[in-house]
Order: sequence, then C-alpha cells, then structure tokens
Amino acid sequence: MEFKDNEAIYLQIAGYVSELILRGKWPPDSKIPSVRELAGDLQVNPNTVMRTYELLQGQEVLYNKRGIGFFVAQAAVQQVQAARRERFLSQELPEVFGTMLLLGIGLPEVQRRYEEFKTTQSLPAVS
Repeated sequence: MEFKDNEAIYLQIAGYVSELILRGKWPPDSKIPSVRELAGDLQVNPNTVMRTYELLQGQEVLYNKRGIGFFVAQAAVQQVQAARRERFLSQELPEVFGTMLLLGIGLPEVQRRYEEFKTTQSLPAVS
C-alpha cells in the first residue's frame, strides 16, 4: 500500500480496511489480521494499526474479542457505506460540481457517462 502525504496514515489504513469489508473480503463476524500482522503487511508501526482498529471499533465497524482479536461487526457494511456516502456528498461532490462548472459540463453528459460506466465497468479488486 502506498500512502499519500495529505492524510494521516491511520485514516488511509481505515479506508483500506473499509474497502476490504465493502468488497466482501472480510465478511461480518470474520476475524481480521492481528495488529502486528497487518502492521507487518503494510510496513507500518503496530501503534498506527491499533489506532485504526480503535477508530473503526468506535464507528462500530469492528469489535474486539478480548484475547482473541478484532472481528468485522455485523452491520459493518452499512456503517462504512453511510460514512463514505456522507463524506462523498458533503466533501467530494462539491469539488466535482466546481470542476464541472469551470469546464461547462452539464448533468446530462455526466448521467450518460455514468450509465455507460455502470454497464462496462466492474469494481476493481483490492490488492
């Protein structure tokens, strides 16, 4: 995983974990990699992964079985979708609208291209 400079690493890892959950790689009630295991895989400090897991636990995406590890919560997909949807609608979409306005792109063109996209694309796999 390559990390960007404009966002805290633990938040980027939270995005990565959330993506795995959304794609069904880590289904509800499944045990996820230990803090040390994921830290080794991503080549980050275990404290960074622990901070990520605690954040996602606070958002009710993960839960901890003391002495056993972290697991995906039953409603994790819904929790992640709701959080990402809110972020997209309140932060990312206004930026897209601003760019559309500057470039003179209207909603009919976006709608047409979105429909094309849905028929020709599948969600990319998470590595």
